[in-house]
Amino acid sequence: MKKLLFLLIIPFFTIGIAHSQSDSLQDELKSLQQYNEGMNHKIDRLEKLIDDILWYNKVGDIAHVDKLYIYGPPKWKEKNPNAKGAGNPVKFWTYVFIPNNIDVSNKYPLIVLPHGGVHSDLTTYYAHIVRELISQGYVVVAPEYRGSTGYGKAHYEKIDYGGLENEDVFYSRNYMIENYDFIDKNRVGIIGWSHGGLISLMNIFDHPKDYQVAFAGVPVSDLIARMGYHKQSYRDLYEADYHIGESANDNVQEYRRRSPVWNTEKYDGTPLLIHTNTNDDDVNVLEVEHLIKSLKAEGKPFDYEIFEALPGGHSFDRMDTKIGKEIRLKVHFHLAEILKPENPFKSLKDLQKAAYKF
Repeated sequence: MKKLLFLLIIPFFTIGIAHSQSDSLQDELKSLQQYNEGMNHKIDRLEKLIDDILWYNKVGDIAHVDKLYIYGPPKWKEKNPNAKGAGNPVKFWTYVFIPNNIDVSNKYPLIVLPHGGVHSDLTTYYAHIVRELISQGYVVVAPEYRGSTGYGKAHYEKIDYGGLENEDVFYSRNYMIENYDFIDKNRVGIIGWSHGGLISLMNIFDHPKDYQVAFAGVPVSDLIARMGYHKQSYRDLYEADYHIGESANDNVQEYRRRSPVWNTEKYDGTPLLIHTNTNDDDVNVLEVEHLIKSLKAEGKPFDYEIFEALPGGHSFDRMDTKIGKEIRLKVHFHLAEILKPENPFKSLKDLQKAAYKF
């Protein structure tokens, strides 16, 4: 009888040990994931610091490079609304590039350049484009709006895609006008690609009197459609508790609110150029086609071009290829017609020399 009882007890004892080991492994796994997450932010920070040095190396010969600490509106979504600091403005960094040969007694046009990426930042990937702008006589401001990488977990989790990040970008525009007397408030343009294209569109929709011209390259246009053709790992970036916290299926109105294609009724005719590429492997051309149709329905003039399967896909006009530079020249012509910089490009040779020195 004792032997039988012992045999009955052993399985329960073994199960208890197994459960205990499983709990321990789960705790260790969770701890490891948190460590890796923290390490990823530290690596992002290190990459940012290295790239900041590269900015001076790549454009410092023609531009005064600065990085300023400013603020935008309070967070859209507070984890604890009653906590100390809740409701305070969101602080963020912004790059400023000013031509070295500037005459502070004159007025200069301003270009606002929001970067792309769901969680990303301005890197020297844009160095040649910044050189092109500076060489023509533009001042450039490029905000690292809420959700940008390279500034730690807290800033990363402030992300508000299609929401108050747009106001961070608008605040950077206002900061430049308020703090630099040589900025002409009546000659301000905004340009961006991908997510930056979305921000450019939303800025001219929400603040039509404050921008004189805009360019949107391969712009994210319809978040609802986007959630449908991207994988769950991408949708997770939006469904995170610190972000929207719901899927497009569960809260379609929230995703509409953040999508340019569902806000085109606010477009008042700011001179706008849109570019897209049929083989874009990130922002499917269907999004931009939907945007174009919606803008046409508003009856306001704008320009667009749909490029057919150009090499580079999503990056086709940001690359250093000849066709990429030729297409960027069209963007510069579009901007210069309205903003009248001191030294506008007249040819591809002008662009080549400005951006690449030779």
